[in-house]
Amino acid sequence: MTGKTEKDTRSLLNEQIDYYRARADEYDEWHLRAGRYDRGPEHRQQWLEELEMVRTALDGMNPLGRVLELACGTGLWTGELAKGATTVTAVDAVPETIEINRAKTTNQCVEYQVVDIFDWKPREKYDLIFFGFWLSHVPPDFFESFWELVGSSLNPNGRVFFVDSLLTQLSAACDHPTLDHSGTVERKLNDGRQFRIVKRFYDLDNLEKRLEDLGWSGSIKKTGEFFFYGAMIRSEIR
Repeated sequence: MTGKTEKDTRSLLNEQIDYYRARADEYDEWHLRAGRYDRGPEHRQQWLEELEMVRTALDGMNPLGRVLELACGTGLWTGELAKGATTVTAVDAVPETIEINRAKTTNQCVEYQVVDIFDWKPREKYDLIFFGFWLSHVPPDFFESFWELVGSSLNPNGRVFFVDSLLTQLSAACDHPTLDHSGTVERKLNDGRQFRIVKRFYDLDNLEKRLEDLGWSGSIKKTGEFFFYGAMIRSEIR
């Protein structure tokens, strides 16, 4: 990726960081189905039940060992990881979300780093790499290099676990535009400010095949309407 295309992608990623910096204090409304994300008690109950399916699958991977959490955000998963980990290195490009995460997560095994994942190389190897609702924010041209980073950061028997969103308008805020497969979305904050960010929705069979082509094996599963999760290893060490 060279020239104007790379410049445009970097500009979009910078806007994405600006968005999450501005959204830090209201991000958890999405997770809790509060405010503009509130679609009623039945919706919230299904949402929480599907999230619990992901937690159950993650719990099934214990013990976790040394964990790297990419794009740790406000700590929706950091505390869960810390329960079964020896150490957790939690990284994110947004200092505001890291501070919220730090306040929530009192486990002393967690170390935080403010880094841009696309310009970062970890100094250590990990037994598990986890990313929640991050793969959908990786631009298409960065997909292969991102998975190269993941693979190079794993111990020989290391594992990867990730969770992300299925394409359903019911996941979005009530006043967000219609979701599609364009690869970007317009996101609005509570104060009306708008940002453009990367948001990719995957066909799961195609995603599994593409990861297989990159040397990964495992399975990707749907929880129902809202989420999918994957557990992967590098095929050459299977």
